[in-house]
Amino acid sequence: RCIAVDLNSMLYCTRLAMPLIKAAGGGSIINLSSVAGRLGFPMRTPYAAAKWAVVGLTKSLAIEAGPDGVRVNCLQPGNVEGERINRVIDAKAQALGIPFEAQKQKLLDSVSLRTFVTAEDIANMALFLATDAGKHISGQALSICGDITRTV
Repeated sequence: RCIAVDLNSMLYCTRLAMPLIKAAGGGSIINLSSVAGRLGFPMRTPYAAAKWAVVGLTKSLAIEAGPDGVRVNCLQPGNVEGERINRVIDAKAQALGIPFEAQKQKLLDSVSLRTFVTAEDIANMALFLATDAGKHISGQALSICGDITRTV
């Protein structure tokens, strides 16, 4: 199920959209990977495998569709501020028997900028890639993560 949702859905969507984008004279496809597609994540192997595969899909499509004016990139978000990451932190803290704040700090210590990213940070990168500002960027896996250096 993880591979179907996190990889195959992008492949099927692109298969339907690509002829339309080419017919329009080009455009931008932005796939969603994860820092798991750069670092890997123990105990989350199917997720990490799918996100690494998104990078390969992105690079291959960029080569195939580039001559038709289609740019293809993927985003690799890190820990996104909000309710979801708080649930992850809480579950890990409980499993380790440590306070929420201690687990949150461990997570932040693995990020060079010592911060989480926001949904707006990810949207800003997508906007950049989709507009003329990013017109010469293709085949890239771009991390929006504050520089996560290791998994915790």
